[in-house]
Amino acid sequence: MRITRSNAMILLFSITAILSVIAVFPAISEAQSEPKTFVTHSGAVVKTTGEVLDPLYTSATVEFDPMEYLRDFNYGRVLQLSDGTTVREFTIIANDDEIMEVSPGIFFNVWTFNGTVPGPTIRATEGDIVRIKFINNGEKEHTMHFHGIHPAGMDGVFEPVGGNGGQFVYEFEAGPVGVHPYHCHVMPLEEHIVRGLYGVFIVDPKEERPPADEMVMVLNGLDMDFDGENNFYAANTIPFYYQHHPIQINTDELVRVYVVNMVEFDPINNLHLHGNLYKYYPTGTDLVPSFYTDMITLSQTERGIMEFEYDYPGKYLFHAHKVEFSEKGWVGIFLVNDKPTNDEQEIEYGT
Repeated sequence: MRITRSNAMILLFSITAILSVIAVFPAISEAQSEPKTFVTHSGAVVKTTGEVLDPLYTSATVEFDPMEYLRDFNYGRVLQLSDGTTVREFTIIANDDEIMEVSPGIFFNVWTFNGTVPGPTIRATEGDIVRIKFINNGEKEHTMHFHGIHPAGMDGVFEPVGGNGGQFVYEFEAGPVGVHPYHCHVMPLEEHIVRGLYGVFIVDPKEERPPADEMVMVLNGLDMDFDGENNFYAANTIPFYYQHHPIQINTDELVRVYVVNMVEFDPINNLHLHGNLYKYYPTGTDLVPSFYTDMITLSQTERGIMEFEYDYPGKYLFHAHKVEFSEKGWVGIFLVNDKPTNDEQEIEYGT
């Protein structure tokens, strides 16, 4: 073949391009394995080899255990008034500069109540006085808005609490009976919620419910790229956690799940239980179940109480029956064990 000046130039450019690719690819590979170094807003120097969504926030400072959260109930500091009324005192601290590794190498700037997402599960009995000292250590304004019955001044809407140590005391009578969310109510509201400023408030009836293995499941989503659509879904924040760490329960023992839907951006969420059905108490305000089912559908902040027992041991899935959600992390397993004998260790209910 005759090599013209034009062909020679094309050949030269091709060889140069190939050599450039060979030279660049190893550099890219080496760069990917090298830790990235950033200075946080507080001046701390941190390194990470994981994906960084916001270069200001790179250190996973939130240590959150979904298994511990599942059965952790905060009853507060208990006082007794002269008329016999029980007062439960809580301290809740808001922050908006903490980092959570929500999936291996995936970091997210969470806004927290008491350092976790969700915040602590607050628990009282109907008629108790709930007194909450709220401290806002964040940079932005925050509040606490409780679903339930209380005076207007305790609603956490028109009384924004300033950052850098601002304080407010919420005080009201616990009621009605049921399971209620609480969350920040400062605009833009969806940002304060989707970043994690929410939790669960349980009001027990004066006549106690039957003993059960009790647990809390907050259904939530994470918008990692801030485009108004969730990238991950979960029960208690960490995608796929209860699939890889099954929740252990026993046969022939009552299980009670307080479930709250806090997913933003999606109009509905749901929860399906495999191999069983459960009695369902919408909002938990009625002591008689409304229906017996294996699937409930919930809109934003909708909630209820599930009660069930398993007859047979084994692994049973629970998950969103909206497949997109389950494939993006909202799925878990109950590992049902044969009920232990009296001389064996049983599950300790609540804390």
